[in-house]
Amino acid sequence: MAYTHRTVRPGLKKGTVLSESGKELIPPQDWAFLKAGDAAITRSVKAKGETWVVQVRKGRRMISKGIWAKESHVLESQQEVEAKRATPEYAKRRKSDLARRAAKQEKYLVDFCTEVVSYLGFHPRYKAEADVLGRKITEHAAPVGSGTVARTERIPIAKRAEAATIAWMRHQTTAYDSMKIARVKGKRREIRRQLAARSVKLLEAYRQGVALAGNCPLQKALA
Repeated sequence: MAYTHRTVRPGLKKGTVLSESGKELIPPQDWAFLKAGDAAITRSVKAKGETWVVQVRKGRRMISKGIWAKESHVLESQQEVEAKRATPEYAKRRKSDLARRAAKQEKYLVDFCTEVVSYLGFHPRYKAEADVLGRKITEHAAPVGSGTVARTERIPIAKRAEAATIAWMRHQTTAYDSMKIARVKGKRREIRRQLAARSVKLLEAYRQGVALAGNCPLQKALA
């Protein structure tokens, strides 16, 4: 049976939520709030009946904070999932899943680093710098759960590597993090475009193999 799972926002007062139109709603007395964090329990609760999914916006994404549902459904689901996880079969499958995910992540790290180094396209003179920079960007951008562009599958890995490189350069070789940017629509995006152009220009020196100035910001970042 398909149930209704309404999307709401946190209310201004504790124990309340706001509807899509902004109307204050109070969950039924026999409902309880289940915090986000355990997908198996959440799926189980949703399969038992109607829920209110509490979401907040974080940047361009909507993040779930948890769900309101019948308290009896929450308790039943918690007990069912805990009992299932206590079986030897579950432990064996869990171990196998973790090993598979670890292997997949390790391969992705290698592939991503390779793409970063390929995007850098440094002259052989700066091969060592390319290898170090590739590792640094990968370590920063590619961990599971990092939420960076490197973890999205919506764009090709080559584009992810390029975006991650420019982002790393922005934070490590410019004064972006300490800049006071006016809260004007589009201003931060404009600043980022300007810094991206500066980063690309800096990379060109490494691609051409020319001698570097003693105050090169990338050299300082790699030191």
